[in-house]
Amino acid sequence: MDFNDTKDEAEFRSKVKAWLKENAPKSGKSGGRYDPLDVQDEAIKEARNWQSKKAEAGYAAITWPKEFGGLEGTPIQSVIYSQEESNYNVPGGFFEIGLGMCIPTMMAWATPEQNERYVKPALNGEEVWCQLFSEPSAGSDVAGIRTKAEKEGDNWIINGQKVWTSGAHFSDFGIIVVRTDPNVPKHKGLSFFFLDMKSEGIDVKPIRQISGGENFNEVFFNDVRVPDSQRLGEVGEGWKVALTTLMNERLAIGVPKSADYSALTKLAKEITLNDKSAISNDLVRSKIAEWYVQAEGLKYTKMRTLTALSKGETPGPESSIGKIVSAPKMQDLASFAMDLQGASGIISDPEISLLHSIFQNQWLSAAGYRIAGGTDEILRNIVAERVLGLPQDVRVDKAVAFNELPTGR
Repeated sequence: MDFNDTKDEAEFRSKVKAWLKENAPKSGKSGGRYDPLDVQDEAIKEARNWQSKKAEAGYAAITWPKEFGGLEGTPIQSVIYSQEESNYNVPGGFFEIGLGMCIPTMMAWATPEQNERYVKPALNGEEVWCQLFSEPSAGSDVAGIRTKAEKEGDNWIINGQKVWTSGAHFSDFGIIVVRTDPNVPKHKGLSFFFLDMKSEGIDVKPIRQISGGENFNEVFFNDVRVPDSQRLGEVGEGWKVALTTLMNERLAIGVPKSADYSALTKLAKEITLNDKSAISNDLVRSKIAEWYVQAEGLKYTKMRTLTALSKGETPGPESSIGKIVSAPKMQDLASFAMDLQGASGIISDPEISLLHSIFQNQWLSAAGYRIAGGTDEILRNIVAERVLGLPQDVRVDKAVAFNELPTGR
């Protein structure tokens, strides 16, 4: 691994630093990110303004073609920009799914006219997109979806339900995979569309989370009409299009910044355990050391990815290891910190809780990150099959028509 920027990377970093110093907001909401589940007009307005400013400078999508507003830069340049932007309190949380998953799928499959219409408005923050994949009976097994679309003239009529759709309640457009032929194996009977989220028959219902947020939703489709011209890919080849989205999702979904071993060390110095400072307890010190080792391992694993990007190489499936380790670490560390606080560990009020309830909030939200962008089980399978070369899971439904699969009802 090479931890240093090349000459070109150093020049780009210097340019980015200068631009951010001149243009980044000087103040804003603490933490730099809004919870999109608690959307307010002012939050959206600030996020749109910042997105527009980034797009104008070419930093909103560095690797995209110039015709779409990008710089045609390298992946490592995109990483460098993200590293530098993280030092500023900038608004966000509204465009990541659209620009990370939906629009790249559009650019790969939509017509030139459609891309001319939709790409730049999304990049500039004028329009927000969401991804409509998961269903109550189809989460990790996306190909098991039951939402159906039936052809009627030049339109398709969609009926069904999606769930866990982040940002659907403030999105303008969405991409959706539906079943158009139940008489063939499940991967072969899918088709892919994009649609207007304000279409008649779409009902969005936010899901209240245990953390108090409402950032994802149930979305119901009741005789929703979508023109055939908004189909991406051929009829019955929706899985092929969906793979484009899912590959981009691995890059777009990450584990957010979280309280780590340093915060736990600070907590252990502030509380007592058995009439002594908790930091002097052997078990506490052992746990801090364990999470320190994990954090360092994650850092150097990420460095390997950055080194590959810097050399123009494409990181392989081994990058899945990062999320396998970091998401459970978020949850386990927060749980230990709450236990360390004793009865006061249940207090989530940031005004009275130690360290402003960062561990309580992290514990409540961490479980979701073990699902988003690929569950622990799915990612372990990826590492097992594509990194370690182990045999694939047995699929007994591979050649069975979807309408012949047992449903449990």
